[in-house]
Amino acid sequence: MTTDFFTLTPLRVLSAVEQAGHATTGLCYSLNSFENRVYEVELEDRRRVVAKFYRPGRWSRETILDEHRLLAALEAAEIPTCAPMTFPDGASLHATPEGIWFALFPRIGGRSPDELTVDDYVQLGRLIARIHNVSASASLGHRPVLSPRTYGLDSLELILSKAQMSSVVKERYAQAILRIVALGDELWRETETIVTHGDCHRGNLLRGRNGWLFLDFDDSAWAPAVQDAWLLLPSRPRDCPLELDALLAGYEEFRRFDRRSLRLIEVLRALRYVRYAAWILSRWDDPAFPRAFPQFGTEVYWEAGLRDLMEQVGQIEMG
Repeated sequence: MTTDFFTLTPLRVLSAVEQAGHATTGLCYSLNSFENRVYEVELEDRRRVVAKFYRPGRWSRETILDEHRLLAALEAAEIPTCAPMTFPDGASLHATPEGIWFALFPRIGGRSPDELTVDDYVQLGRLIARIHNVSASASLGHRPVLSPRTYGLDSLELILSKAQMSSVVKERYAQAILRIVALGDELWRETETIVTHGDCHRGNLLRGRNGWLFLDFDDSAWAPAVQDAWLLLPSRPRDCPLELDALLAGYEEFRRFDRRSLRLIEVLRALRYVRYAAWILSRWDDPAFPRAFPQFGTEVYWEAGLRDLMEQVGQIEMG
């Protein structure tokens, strides 16, 4: 199935869409995406849709359907997101003959912002709070957990088993991650978790005619609410107090925010570093990854990663 995923072609994409019940004009071209395979397809009625083929082995059918249920609930609450379309049989998810899950999404126009103003942060805070209100009341038991264990220890295990680095760097790298996990566990204990967007950065925002639109809930996970705040900030919280205050002011118009959880931001940043390295390692058999990350896995790469982790340990310990 993995080989079939790597070798998806426009012809096979069109065939899958048509077998699921949608006639096409034959127009199909690839869109940028590393984790999944994404194509723009023109249907017979001239509508353009986005066909998303999920990477095999990553999410179960139930986990993907949780994403779809969340998006449908957000759409019903008039929160600007992009929910999957239904196929003629009423389902939002189909599989290719090889067993690769795929869904169709409306093609939506807009532009990712280069910068955000203070007013933008207020608006985004309101929208994130509304997203969290919906996700907190939805039944989404199949989404993964973002925690020091899953993003820290599990990623470390994969890195130690696959990465090629000197024994000295490997030992210090592992010690840094274990220290981050220990500090994170201590801060995590009293923090509420909900299903968050999980990857809420500017690249997953569009500004269209009618305002903001949140894209790509593929990484939605159980996590502290602050996970959907820190990635939007232009720098560390102490260096952008106006933006942080504006984001939280907007958020608190619709939902309470536990400001003690701001202490988790530097832990979350460190866990993202570790998860990112483990993610690339786990995808190295995909031909797209060696081409996209030619410097990955070198001793220089791991030494730079170690410096970043040690800086994060210092940031977390400073509080």
